[in-house]
Amino acid sequence: MPMNKLAEQIIRTKDMTKIEYVSMLLDVGRNDKDLEVVKRVIALCRKNIKKQSIGDTKAALEFHKLYKAALLCAAPYDFDSYLLYVELNRPPHKRFYLPRRKVMLPVVIAMQELADDKLDELFLSMPPRVGKTTLVSFFMTWIIGKRPESSNLYSAFSDTITQAFYNGILEILNDDLTYLWGDVFPDINIVATNAAMETLDLKRKKRYPTMTARSLYGTLNGACDCDGILVSDDLIGGIEEALNKNRLDSAWSKVDNNLVTRTKEKAKKLWIGTRWSLTDPAGRRMSLLETNSAFKNTRYKIINLPALDENDESNFNYAYGVGFSTEYFRERRASFEANNDMASWLAQFQGEPVERQGTLFTSDTMNFYNGTLPDAEPDRVFAFGDLAFGGGDYTSFPIAYQYGDRIYIHDVVFNNGDKRVTEPLIANAIIRNNVKMADFEFNQGGEAYMNDVAELLKKRNYYCNMNGGYAYSRQKKQFRIFERAPEIREMYFRSTDSRNKEYALFMQGVFSFVVEGKNKHDDAPDSLASLAMMKEKISFENIKIMDRLF
Repeated sequence: MPMNKLAEQIIRTKDMTKIEYVSMLLDVGRNDKDLEVVKRVIALCRKNIKKQSIGDTKAALEFHKLYKAALLCAAPYDFDSYLLYVELNRPPHKRFYLPRRKVMLPVVIAMQELADDKLDELFLSMPPRVGKTTLVSFFMTWIIGKRPESSNLYSAFSDTITQAFYNGILEILNDDLTYLWGDVFPDINIVATNAAMETLDLKRKKRYPTMTARSLYGTLNGACDCDGILVSDDLIGGIEEALNKNRLDSAWSKVDNNLVTRTKEKAKKLWIGTRWSLTDPAGRRMSLLETNSAFKNTRYKIINLPALDENDESNFNYAYGVGFSTEYFRERRASFEANNDMASWLAQFQGEPVERQGTLFTSDTMNFYNGTLPDAEPDRVFAFGDLAFGGGDYTSFPIAYQYGDRIYIHDVVFNNGDKRVTEPLIANAIIRNNVKMADFEFNQGGEAYMNDVAELLKKRNYYCNMNGGYAYSRQKKQFRIFERAPEIREMYFRSTDSRNKEYALFMQGVFSFVVEGKNKHDDAPDSLASLAMMKEKISFENIKIMDRLF
């Protein structure tokens, strides 16, 4: 929404480093109930506080007072402002939201969309202990303050979790020395609580409480109702339940027959937690929304914030040291791999559920080496490129060193950038590894890509025999990977501690491939399957027919 003309005129003609003009702008926003103007004041105050604190402490203090007033003005309507305001009494390093805001802001914006009726359902997946349930606690306190007449429901797989959530809500509402919820909603009072039933009422006592916390396996029918927000938080208890098809079926039955039926038609749904399985409750709900025409008008969003990003760096390196470093997550991944349980790593930390029974490659069935090649010249060095042009798909270019019958995958290019990024990476890798033969598989535009790589090599006076062809369908790709799996398992891959970022992502792609079900990315195993086929072709081409010598 554009700002009104008076606000635009003030910003255009006045010096926004002067507190009197920023204060004037806040008055305009407050009087016109213009949230966009108030949020502009918040941004201006934040900018001036940072600038003034270097020199004029008094000016910084005045801007901080104005900043607090602007946040309070926006807090009942803007979730981000609410989160910033409600913890203002706490030291910055002890606040929940401020250190995490940079990472959490996309999630906060999506929750705002849910509250503003721009979304009907929101799916959120994040690693353990990064703050997703605490964020939802703040969200619930904001929702029930805004709409105390609504009935809201929180559910998890156990009473222990629901009780902790319920206690957290009461803490935010009652502890006015730590949290400023009462400032934001001064006319809203708690009129009833029931710790045993995990319910609370605001403003007045109602048949269906303002908020109910109840486990999935607790009493739902007739005991609670929801016309506001339904929060489903970790409805699967852990790996044991995820591995048990009957338990997954039972959980979905409870969700579909007991939990979802407690919601009114216009109630919003927030699904959060670890994605253990493609057939867990959140997965089945997503499948309904994605494939069933009955849900074609449902507005939904899926947010997955993995532990390690596409550059193999931590997404949760929060300020004040309250998050998790890249080294921590890489160590966790190495531990899972050592225990032959990459499926759990992918589910818990990367938000990518894998059906274990269909996993084709596991660390206990594959060969690894410490990154040091045999002390001899290789028989040949060759590579295969499965090309992509960005948009989420990866260009995969594994490089094979052959010693007799042994194949060492010593280097890889595995990158989801566009061709301006990946073409030089492939050219550098070819020269770095002295590759003499490389085959490419591509879709439309791939032949030009291969020619671009050849031109980059030519400029550096390097020749590599390159050939290319068009890609098979995805179904044929999956069959090819399955067919060549025994040969892939015989290859030697770098051990965990000798991999760079791209190699680690490449191996993650290999371990996550499943025979049945969805494969979000099959670039890594497919390039290895093609490399295995290429080895056969090279071996055949090396056979020479000679005249008899006698």
